[in-house]
Amino acid sequence: MYSLKNKVLVFCVFILFPNVYSETEEDHGVKYANKCEVCKILATELQDRLEETGKTSEVIETGYAVDDVKPKKKKEYRKSELRLVESLDGVCDRILQYNIHKEREDSTRFAKGMSQTFQTLHGLVDKGVKVELGIPYELWDKPSAEITNMKTQCETLLEENEGDIEAWYFHHQGKESLKKYLCEDRALKNQDTRCLQEQLKGDSGSKKPSKKEEL
Repeated sequence: MYSLKNKVLVFCVFILFPNVYSETEEDHGVKYANKCEVCKILATELQDRLEETGKTSEVIETGYAVDDVKPKKKKEYRKSELRLVESLDGVCDRILQYNIHKEREDSTRFAKGMSQTFQTLHGLVDKGVKVELGIPYELWDKPSAEITNMKTQCETLLEENEGDIEAWYFHHQGKESLKKYLCEDRALKNQDTRCLQEQLKGDSGSKKPSKKEEL
């Protein structure tokens, strides 16, 4: 238990140095993803994963055959529940491949590849310049607090909307994108969805939809 002396000391520290207790992570430049940003990346990564798993023409067999009286059912892997399960497995782990690009202010700050800021800092180190960031050099390229937090948010969002994702997979693929079906029309209904339209400058979005929009 704290002694009276310790309690007085803690009280004095709080009075004399209030910022020690009032500082937040945002004071240190940490800005976590909002729900729109999380849903946008979840939808993007899941559709990318479905594009990867949809390239096969494999046929799978389901059910049990007893003396060939009732043969197993055959189903295209591309249209199977197995493909959905395998595509969902670890989809939020893919967020750990992202980095924070602090030179951008909108949702495109979450992107794969090294940020311009860290490219510059690594370049300085390579030239022999001493750079102090307050963290060891070997941790520079580790996932940031924003990225690990986004992964956790992704897992929660996935769990809460698994039924909608399944409905889209079996009934709405090829009709509308997962980003619209899941994020705009359901998970973010009546909420701010502006981030869904944000893209890197120079990317007009005029290119033809990839197969991931159709799978």
